[in-house]
Amino acid sequence: MQAGETTEGAVREWRPAFRVDPAGVLAPLRRGRGDPTWHSVDGGAIWRVGTTPDGPATTRISRRGDGTVVMHAWGPGAAWSLDGLPALLGDGDDPASFVAHHPLVADALRRMPGIRFCATRRVWDVLVPAVLEQKVTGVEARRSWRELCHRFGDPAPSPSPGRLRVPPSPAQIRAVPDWEWHRMGVDSARRRAILACAAVAHRLENACTLGGEAGRELLRLVPGVGVWTAAEIAQRAWGDPDAVSVGDFHIHDLVGWALLGRPIDDAEMLAVLGPYAPQRGRAVRYVELSGFRKPRFGPRYSPRDYRAM
Repeated sequence: MQAGETTEGAVREWRPAFRVDPAGVLAPLRRGRGDPTWHSVDGGAIWRVGTTPDGPATTRISRRGDGTVVMHAWGPGAAWSLDGLPALLGDGDDPASFVAHHPLVADALRRMPGIRFCATRRVWDVLVPAVLEQKVTGVEARRSWRELCHRFGDPAPSPSPGRLRVPPSPAQIRAVPDWEWHRMGVDSARRRAILACAAVAHRLENACTLGGEAGRELLRLVPGVGVWTAAEIAQRAWGDPDAVSVGDFHIHDLVGWALLGRPIDDAEMLAVLGPYAPQRGRAVRYVELSGFRKPRFGPRYSPRDYRAM
């Protein structure tokens, strides 16, 4: 491992003691193909832009043939980002203690051993897109995220490919006029939740230090942040392997069909996942990555356009 300054920005090399797939570990951080904070090419480096306690940072992550991971970083938050490289790629996670209790999960574990949860160590950057995803389709949420970053976020610290943007800061979010939220397709409930989070954003970062249920409880103190949103944040911000996205439109049925062969509700899902505690979220991740698809009995849910209301 080494860190230093080059003409390409700050750089750190890290050789993990485990095999790591950066693209697979970081995939939950990407918000659709057009995510303004992300750029990657199949088999190539991953570029990410985010905020840090020291300011914005652009990072580039690649892996050499010998397993060494290389991160380049630019911007005021470069040093903070380099310091968090191991955590970002799941070094603080412990998948070795996971035990499969269902055939489908056991098969996924055999084919994809060591699934790890990333930890960005940063609540804000994953909080805003999580709130935008509340009770709407992915298409709607990703469109709003793109517009929010492009119109109110700053350009990424150079160099970076394309038009990468820094997620808007809490101060920038508070300055967005009401009518602009409407133009971005964000309804009043999600707008109020994001603004409430922006008002106490510095306190919410303590959730990463608390971790686990305590961290999720801190997030849920904010009006508009419920169990589902807190779990989505926890999975990414501090790599919480026990966080289950209760209240999701699809997950309970996916788990039910995959593990029991029938649809179930959230309460029964938690009962089914009980033996996996404290890694219930990892069990769900294996179900999602297994390739299993639940039966379809009707048309897909149509996206709404709040801008037309």
